[in-house]
Amino acid sequence: MTDERSPRTRLTRREMLGAALAVPLLRAGSRLSPARPETFLEAVQRAPGFVVGADAHDVSRLDLTREWSGSICRSRLTNRGTSAVAVKEIVLFDVADAFGTTTHLYGEGFQMLSQTAALGRTPLPIGAYTDAGHYKIPMPADTPTFFGAMTLLPDYLSTSPPHPFDGLGFTSTRKFSGLFRAGRDFRLQVILDAEGLTLPPGQTWELEDLCVVSGSSDDEAMTAIGRELVKNHPRLPWPKPPAGWCSWYCFGANVTAQNIFDNLDAIAAKVPELTYIQIDDGYQPAMGDWLETGRAFGGDVRNVIDEIRKRGFQAALWVAPFIAEKDSHVFQQHPDWFVKDRDGAPLRSDTVTFGGWRRGPWYALDGTHPDVQAHFEHVFATMRREWGVTYFKLDANFWGAIHGGRFHDPGATRIEAYRRGMQAILRGAGDSFILGCNHPIWPSAGLIHGSRTSNDIKRTSERIFSTWRENSCRAWQNGLLWWNDPDAVCLSGDVPENAFVFHAVAIYALGGMVLSGDDLTRLPDRRLALLKSLLPPTGIRAVPHEDGGERVTLPGRQMVCFFNPSGLEYEFQPRFADRPRIRDVWTGESFGRRRQLKFKLPPYSARLLECTRG
Repeated sequence: MTDERSPRTRLTRREMLGAALAVPLLRAGSRLSPARPETFLEAVQRAPGFVVGADAHDVSRLDLTREWSGSICRSRLTNRGTSAVAVKEIVLFDVADAFGTTTHLYGEGFQMLSQTAALGRTPLPIGAYTDAGHYKIPMPADTPTFFGAMTLLPDYLSTSPPHPFDGLGFTSTRKFSGLFRAGRDFRLQVILDAEGLTLPPGQTWELEDLCVVSGSSDDEAMTAIGRELVKNHPRLPWPKPPAGWCSWYCFGANVTAQNIFDNLDAIAAKVPELTYIQIDDGYQPAMGDWLETGRAFGGDVRNVIDEIRKRGFQAALWVAPFIAEKDSHVFQQHPDWFVKDRDGAPLRSDTVTFGGWRRGPWYALDGTHPDVQAHFEHVFATMRREWGVTYFKLDANFWGAIHGGRFHDPGATRIEAYRRGMQAILRGAGDSFILGCNHPIWPSAGLIHGSRTSNDIKRTSERIFSTWRENSCRAWQNGLLWWNDPDAVCLSGDVPENAFVFHAVAIYALGGMVLSGDDLTRLPDRRLALLKSLLPPTGIRAVPHEDGGERVTLPGRQMVCFFNPSGLEYEFQPRFADRPRIRDVWTGESFGRRRQLKFKLPPYSARLLECTRG
C-alpha cells in the first residue's frame, strides 16, 4: 500500500545506531576507506592464509587448502608431517587494506549479550556485556572482533550514492568458532579458533564454510549469509512464534506457586491468547537440581504444571542445563561430569569468565561426557513425558561452550561440547519448543526454535531503547534462523508513556515471540489493551521502507511502524498508493482515506498505523 515513489524521509538504521552510539568525530589525518579496483570478494579470494601454532609448535608441516565455489569457500587443514601439531588458530584469510577509519563495521558477538559496531578500529559496543570485558573471552585488546558474521560499509560518512554493504559469514558451525579481527594496519583477518587442539600426522580437519556477499543494506547482506547457514544447519521447524507469560520480570527468583495461580486466573479471564505459562528461575532448590522443588516456591512445581494444563494452557519451564552450583546434588554426587581445570578439578567459572548472576560461581557440565548426555536426556524426557512441559527456556547456555577448560573428549572443541550437549537435550525434550537464552549465538544454529536477541528488559527508558537497538540489528534472523525473542513485554511501572509505546511498537515490528512480563493481576486496562494489540504474533518482521515506515504486510491490511530514537523531533511524510483507511492503533485516531500523511514524532517515540482497503 505504500507508494514506491515516496521520497526518502526516514533515518536509516545505521544513522539511528550512529546517533545512538555517539560515533566519534574523525580526527585530521584519518585513513579513508580504501578505493578498490576489485570487488570485496576478489580481495578476500586473493588474500593469503596461515596457521598459528600453540606453544611454539612448528606449523610448516600443515597444509591449508581453500577451495571456492562462487561466493562459498570450503577449507581443510592436513598434517603432512610425521608428528602431531598443536594449533592455536587458523587464519583463513589475511585481507590487507580491508577498511579505513570511515568504514562502518558491524558483527555478531560470540555470546547473545554481545554485539559490536566499529568505525574503523574504534569499537562501539552495542550490547552492555561484551565478549572481551564481561565474558573474558581472550582476544587482542582494543581490536574490534566479531563472531559468526559481519558487515562492512566502506564509506560511512559519504554523502554520495551509497556503497553496497559487504558481508562475511561462516555458514557452518560444526567444530570451530569462526571470528573476524579488525587489526592493525587496517587488516581484516578471517579466523578459526582451534583452541590448541592437536592435529595428528596424516589426518585432516574439515574446516568451517565461509561466504562473502554484498547487499544494499546490512540487513540484506546478513540475510544472504543466513540463507547459506541454514543449508548446513537446517532450522528447527515451529509453525508460528509462541505467545505467553513469564514470571521473572514481575517476581524474579522469589516466585511462588500462588503467584503463578493468581496470574493464571487473570490470563484466563483477560488475555487467553497468552498460551504458554512460563515458570522462570526460582522453583528449584539449587542451580543444577532441576527435577527437585525449591522450599521457597510454596508448592510442588509438578502440581503447578498440572494446574496450568488443566486450565487449557501450555506449561513452560526455565532450565539452565549446563550449569550447577557447588552445593547442588548433581555437583556433589558427580564431580566427574564437569569441565575440568588444568589440575583436573572442576573448573570454577569465575576463574576464566563471568562467574554467574545468581548463586555462583557456577560449574559447567561437560557436553562431551556420555553420562552428561544421558543426564540431559533423562532430565528433559522426565519434564516432557511425565510433567507435561512443552516449552523450555534454556538459560546460561554460554557456559556449555566455556573456554579455558578441559573436556572429557580431549579432541573436542568447546563448540562440539555445546552442540553435543544440546543434541542430547533435544532428544529428551522431544516435540517441545526450545528457546535459547544467554547462549552462543552462531553455534546454536539448527539447535533451537527460538533465540533471545537482546539483553534483559527493564522498566526504564534507557533499557527500552537499548534493547530496541540490539533487537533491530538481529531482526533479519526472525523466521530465517529461528523465531526471535525480543524479551518480555513490560508495560507496568514508572516509565513515560512514549517509552511504553516505543517498546510495544518495537516488539510488534520484530514479528517474533510475545511474552508478557507483568503481574497481570495489577496491570491497568489501558496497558492491557496495549498488550492485547500485539497478539497474536504476526511471525512477519517489518521491512524498512524509504517513506519512513517499516511495513508488515498482512491479509487485507498493512501495519506501518515509525520510530524516532533521536533526541530531536522528526517529521514523516509517508505516501500511500491506493488511499487506504488509516488509523493509529494505540490512540484509535482515524485519518480516513489518505494518499499522503504528514506528522511529527517527538524525540524517543514511535507510532503504529493500520492501513486497510475496506
